[in-house]
Amino acid sequence: MAYHYTAIGDSLTTGAGTLLSGGFVPIYRRMAERHLRTPVSYENLGINGLTSQELLSMVRNNPLFRSALSRAELITVTIGGNDLRPYISALSGGSGLSGSSIPQALNHTKEHVRQIVHALYQIKSGQREPFIIRMVGLYNPFPGVREAGVYVRQYNSFLYTLGGPNYRVANIYPAFEGYERALLSLDRVHPNSRGYRVIAEELNRLGYAPLR
Repeated sequence: MAYHYTAIGDSLTTGAGTLLSGGFVPIYRRMAERHLRTPVSYENLGINGLTSQELLSMVRNNPLFRSALSRAELITVTIGGNDLRPYISALSGGSGLSGSSIPQALNHTKEHVRQIVHALYQIKSGQREPFIIRMVGLYNPFPGVREAGVYVRQYNSFLYTLGGPNYRVANIYPAFEGYERALLSLDRVHPNSRGYRVIAEELNRLGYAPLR
């Protein structure tokens, strides 16, 4: 039996920031193949700059997304960074936005992500084949801004409140905290090849039950 893996989300899914490795998606696919001992095909539907509201629309309405998700036994999701980054950047004086807007922006993001996970379960409802959904948490792209870490951790904690027994969260925050120089690319926003491998390893550590 062969499995199918569909990756959806933002630039973390596309592998932005690294030229050759393709990000965590192909690495995780190979890890899944070794663990499951069966071929795993994959589709990478990541879109640079995607927000949670845009991903929700894709999952609900885009036939390509819905078809790929319906046949996937493995699903990974990266989302939320583009929602919060402009506001968190404001804390360090990086934009004209107000950092005081973060709580409201965070609440909007949470609601969109809650609906994304709900929509994924709706797509998979009625299917007999087991499947897993893996949500990737956020790291802090502004390690020098304490408040940024506070809001990122709040978002990551929220992710654990979603989904059922086949839904798990890859908490990459601890792996990146204090190691940003080693794990982020030259743009200081996206992971480098080493950083993407860390993400794949955290996903792999979650296991593959009930697939195997």
